[in-house]
Amino acid sequence: MKLKISLFTAVLISVISLIVWETNWRSKGYAPSIDDNKDLWVVQRHKVNTLTDQDVILTGSSRVLFDIQLDVWEGLTGIRPIQLASVGSSPLPIFHDLVENTDFSGTILVGVTPGLFFSTLFPEADPWKRPQSKVDHYYDQTYAEKLNHRISLPLQKNLVFISAEEESTDDDKDLKTLLENVQISDRIPKGYPPFYQFGEIDIDRNMRMLKRTETDTAFANTIIRAWVFIMSSGGPPPDVKGTMGYFLKDAKKFQERGGNLILLRCPSSGGVLDGETKFLPRATLFDVLADSAKAHAYHFQDYEQLTGYNCPEWSHLSASDADRFTKDFVNIILKDNAIPNKKTN
Repeated sequence: MKLKISLFTAVLISVISLIVWETNWRSKGYAPSIDDNKDLWVVQRHKVNTLTDQDVILTGSSRVLFDIQLDVWEGLTGIRPIQLASVGSSPLPIFHDLVENTDFSGTILVGVTPGLFFSTLFPEADPWKRPQSKVDHYYDQTYAEKLNHRISLPLQKNLVFISAEEESTDDDKDLKTLLENVQISDRIPKGYPPFYQFGEIDIDRNMRMLKRTETDTAFANTIIRAWVFIMSSGGPPPDVKGTMGYFLKDAKKFQERGGNLILLRCPSSGGVLDGETKFLPRATLFDVLADSAKAHAYHFQDYEQLTGYNCPEWSHLSASDADRFTKDFVNIILKDNAIPNKKTN
């Protein structure tokens, strides 16, 4: 009897504690969010095995995630793209996997964010290691990991206090992140400024910028400070020759089997655009890549419809701007007959 009472008391205390903890975070304006982790990416990667030559795959870094909206694309073409872009990543490892390990011969859009696309081939560098870990997980994922992901999704959708990103941000609410952010006087301070989630993703990896990022200048400035830190922190120069050669080899193989390749340079603004223009000039990077790849290539500065955007944190479009950008971009490539359109078939 005492054991039952003790067990009931422990469960009751635990439930009350969780309710209080969850209520605390919700009272501060936080909402449940899905973790854009390797398991979520792998679900989309599995879909590639069933695609036809009429389908579309999106690859690249976070600009493709934020700026290309799947609902808008599907509404215009009748085709819902598979979103395989990865934050803070070079698109090369994922594109290489699609070329080497699938027979997909439809359309692959590759986002060209200069600082990431041309960054490196070094396996341990973050821009390479981050997307490669997703590719590796696709082949190595265990049944237990698949089951854990399925079980976790309802919890992620409904509970704030377990909200976390695989690429940890300073406003994650899971216990691991909270402990990491405890300030201890003799702990060596981090050089990297605080970095917070500024977007939310859904089950098929359609990403939208949080309204707070667009309307709260102070919050947007915290993200801007992170970009400034990255741009000013130095590091090795971009491996333009190596990355371009690596990509062009894959691009040729993909196109020779009938694949349709699209290159897209998404908008940036403010200090990020200034830095990219100065240190990563399009004339020697994007333009050379586009000419060498002999692909459909689109740079936002070349089209009146795609210019004039003010990215709230200098690097990604707000949700409403992303809708408009996707609509205008898709209409441009439809006019060029660069992508399939099931609505006219």
